[in-house]
Amino acid sequence: MRFSDLLRVSILQLVRHRRRYWGVMLAIALGTAGFITIITMGRDLKENFNRDLELLGRATVIKVYFEDRPAYQHQWFYDSTVEALRRLPGVGSVSLAVYTHAAKSNHQGQQYRYSLLGVDASYWDVCGFSAQKGKLFNLEVNNVRERAVVLGPELARSLFGSESVVGSKLVVDENLYTVTGVLKDVGLGDLRHFAFIPFTTAQDRIQRISPANRIYLRCLTWDDVEKVARLIPKAIQSSQYAPGIKVEVAWAQVKRVKAVAWWVELFIYSSIIATLILGGAGIWTVMMAAVRSRTREIGLKKAMGAEDQAIMAQFLAEAVCLSFTASLAGSALGLVTVEVTSLLINSHPGQGLFMVCVVLGLLVAVGLGVAAGLYPSLQASRMEVVSAIRYE
Repeated sequence: MRFSDLLRVSILQLVRHRRRYWGVMLAIALGTAGFITIITMGRDLKENFNRDLELLGRATVIKVYFEDRPAYQHQWFYDSTVEALRRLPGVGSVSLAVYTHAAKSNHQGQQYRYSLLGVDASYWDVCGFSAQKGKLFNLEVNNVRERAVVLGPELARSLFGSESVVGSKLVVDENLYTVTGVLKDVGLGDLRHFAFIPFTTAQDRIQRISPANRIYLRCLTWDDVEKVARLIPKAIQSSQYAPGIKVEVAWAQVKRVKAVAWWVELFIYSSIIATLILGGAGIWTVMMAAVRSRTREIGLKKAMGAEDQAIMAQFLAEAVCLSFTASLAGSALGLVTVEVTSLLINSHPGQGLFMVCVVLGLLVAVGLGVAAGLYPSLQASRMEVVSAIRYE
């Protein structure tokens, strides 16, 4: 039998008995779609989750600073050092900051004391912060040394009695600032009581404030933290002389996040494998049922001269077509899922990875069809002609 005829007969059998096969095809399609989605979107999902890890202790944020030393040994980080760190593999964003300054404000006849931190525009992304009111200052505000201030929610309530303070004026250490935003109160800790001004403005306006002596890095995923932490000292030393560098990593949080992620991934992949195994078992079951229901047909074909290999090839082709068709449907479902997930997390995974996953899914489906359909095909090919014709 020619391959084209074999394929045509197999497809016709699938269409004719589609009600028998739909459950098996659904299981394989869901398994394939899950596999494609998880592999294609895995990296992007990790990066998206890492932007919101404040509640988990900011596990992917690394702090770099100079250890305490006498004033005459004071050092600061150069802009070239920041650029060198940004080029490290696995680094998502880098922020430069100055030491916290004890600021004071006289507002509505009362004096308030609070912590003031000078940060650059990357600080918000590194720490995963967003604004609930107004907006956080950007690179342009930093470059023009604008007198803008962002308040923590508790500080905004203490000063103004409300969080709706965008556009209000605030005198900080005898300098007038405009409130441009209020931080969203999600996992901020003590930062609820902080005020933030542009890094360059802090250098210009705050007397006796320290130079840029702290760097914050956010890694792309928790898997990158160990590698990045190991590369940081060498990257800094290549840009400037920096003895006594301290690299601070929340190793306990990283370990906890990795453990949780490992169990989640294990559950997901186990579910996908279980779904495919159930699909394979379903193929075996329906093919055995097909062999029994078509026993007389098999006997008649053998009586007319059909060889055992041809009978075996026909049933094996039906099993492969069943799994391959289900995998194609799963690939289409996977494409839809990937596109929807990309829109939800604002990410765009590479098409190359998606196509590799589709091809791999189809190959797995073919292997599943062969493995599950082999025994029923052998049973069909080994039937005795007389017994098969007499079968009721």
